[in-house]
Amino acid sequence: MDSESKDDADTNDAEHRDIGRGLLEAEMGPSSSLAHLYRGEIHRMKFWRERLDQTTYWAIVIMSAILTWTFSSRNNPHYVLLLGVAALTAFLIIEARRFRGYDIWRGRVRTLQKNVFAYGLDPSAGLEDPEWREKLSRDYRQPVIKISLEEAIAHRLRRIYLVLFTITLSAWVVRIAAFDMRPWPESAAVGDIPGLAVTAAVAVFYLLAVFIGLRNRTWQSEDELRTEAVGQDR
Repeated sequence: MDSESKDDADTNDAEHRDIGRGLLEAEMGPSSSLAHLYRGEIHRMKFWRERLDQTTYWAIVIMSAILTWTFSSRNNPHYVLLLGVAALTAFLIIEARRFRGYDIWRGRVRTLQKNVFAYGLDPSAGLEDPEWREKLSRDYRQPVIKISLEEAIAHRLRRIYLVLFTITLSAWVVRIAAFDMRPWPESAAVGDIPGLAVTAAVAVFYLLAVFIGLRNRTWQSEDELRTEAVGQDR
């Protein structure tokens, strides 16, 4: 029998505050509240990950349909591709908003992985964040969005939407050059809007997307995969 019962233990003591210290012991088995908490956070993260994937899926489907229809006949107007870009932009905004929600749950999962599971597997490396319990407690008491909309847009641009914009706008250029006998920029006109104005607007939009997606920044999102260790010792 232990000389000191668990009820008499000082929960403020550093040894007891490091939950990861007993991760692999019997009392920290799969039935513990911490394991249930972790599974719940994984479920939430997975649900929001699926919502992101659904938005991306529909963006690709709509882009593919517009490209197919536009090149099916030389009589189809080129500006339909620009409407496709507008639709992709709407999907980008929706997906960026969902990414901000996804980052909340992923942040909690990564906090537990780094400070509980990683610590339990190798205590010699120490805690990733000694104040993780206080931070996680505050997050449970009052969940808040931790990244800006601009950063979320940058994430989704880097992952998929910058490629989609590049494909769609490149197809727009090819469509005009191959199917319209008028010289550029006259051939880029949309109704009463001069072709030069349309071309300038498209160029500004694309350069802005590239700038937002690729500029250097201090990322606030929790451990987004931005680095590689291929062929390196881990």
